[in-house]
Amino acid sequence: MSFSLKVKNEVCRNSELSKDEIAAQLSAIMKSSGTLGFGFNRSITFKIVTENPAIARWIFKNLKDFYDIHTKLLVKKSNSLKKNNIYMVLIPEEVDVKGLLQELGIIEKDGLFNIHYGVPGEVIKNENCKRAYIKGAFLGGGSISNPEKTYHLEFVTHDQDYANELSDLINSYKLNSKVIQRKNSFVIYLKEGEQIVDLLNIIGAHNALLELENIRIMKEMRNNVNRIVNCETANLSKTVNAAVRQVESIKLIESEIGLDRLPKNLKEVAKLRLAFPDESLKELGAMLNPPVGKSGVNHRLRRIEKIADELRKEGR
Repeated sequence: MSFSLKVKNEVCRNSELSKDEIAAQLSAIMKSSGTLGFGFNRSITFKIVTENPAIARWIFKNLKDFYDIHTKLLVKKSNSLKKNNIYMVLIPEEVDVKGLLQELGIIEKDGLFNIHYGVPGEVIKNENCKRAYIKGAFLGGGSISNPEKTYHLEFVTHDQDYANELSDLINSYKLNSKVIQRKNSFVIYLKEGEQIVDLLNIIGAHNALLELENIRIMKEMRNNVNRIVNCETANLSKTVNAAVRQVESIKLIESEIGLDRLPKNLKEVAKLRLAFPDESLKELGAMLNPPVGKSGVNHRLRRIEKIADELRKEGR
């Protein structure tokens, strides 16, 4: 089961909703995944299509319980390669479809049949209804990527004005959703893990929220471990390269002029470095008598490398 499917199934299990919340949620679902049909004698039907049986059952049940509308539930095979089932909730012509669409803010209440393309203010009358509307928009046209791979949540719509209004509604919760055009659709998206967690909280997907948070923590821990390992590897490589360079310089001095020509303090460090090529500067300093700090050993080795560089220049 995909993570997106888990979220939608969890949202559909929330049954403690008022009629106003049901109306807001239905309005968003129907606007996102519904289609109007016109028949003879100006008859009107409305069809909602989804690949998720939980969403189809939710629509079927709530239209019956809250609006006394008995819909037809149809199932057919998808034409896609996956051959998934497609579920269609059909509101038949004998039902007052126009009245329902007006009540849910999908068409204007002006006596005509003008579609309302924005987010209907009359159905998001309070805080709970706003959350329910976002929840319905996610059920109707939303998806979320597997957080193990990437953080990405989106709502797909077919009208730019509606996309902008839905984005504004989402952003009223201090989120930062953006709108982009993708072919003939307009997509509202969030790409930050923390903001996706906040949106899951808004739509009541608390189990999915906890799962995503656990994944975020594990990914952050892995990233921190990788950063530490990479940092230590880089430091180790730097230390090894410096030691190799120092040994080469000391051997050059030994072959060209002999280590006895070096000042006593440099000769002591040079012999220790040859004897212990893998030891750190701190460990080399502890072997000297009297002991010398890391910076002191580093200073002496740099002087040795400078002498070696001068010998290389003279040998050219």
